[in-house]
Amino acid sequence: MLMRCDMFKIQELSSKYKVVKLNENDIDSIYELEYNNPVYFEYMNDKVSKQNIRDDMIALPPHTLMNNKYYIGFKNNKDLVAIMDLILHYPDDDTAFIGLFMVGKSYQRKNIGSFIISELIETLKINNFLHIRLGFIEGNEQSYNFWLKNRFEKTGVKTDVDKYTVISMNLDI
Repeated sequence: MLMRCDMFKIQELSSKYKVVKLNENDIDSIYELEYNNPVYFEYMNDKVSKQNIRDDMIALPPHTLMNNKYYIGFKNNKDLVAIMDLILHYPDDDTAFIGLFMVGKSYQRKNIGSFIISELIETLKINNFLHIRLGFIEGNEQSYNFWLKNRFEKTGVKTDVDKYTVISMNLDI
């Protein structure tokens, strides 16, 4: 597998929201967004913690470069609308991987998440990606239905992680 690093302009990911790379200074707002989304953590059999957020900011799958990881926020003025952990060229050069996508509670059920994902798809297509891969936690119907609504399909691959099972989904773009 090749390890590529391209210059990727995250601002191109949204026409409506300011897209920023999240860092240590954003921990409190990320924590608040995640804390108000307890369903995700119930399926993970875990709790929201600032240390877990820090760990997520630097977590990488094997054979990937930190330069291809984008732990980003979508902001409406100073309000954090959504967070995404996007890894380019994983698991192969033509694929982008969404490790996490979470929309703030006050922005849910308004098609904002689907709007962000539709713009992500178009931007990745323009940047010559052919696939988007992700995983959802088995049993989390809210997550599964969201990705299904956005045209993702199950790949048939299930991965057992410490406290839960991840089901892979893919979208050919």
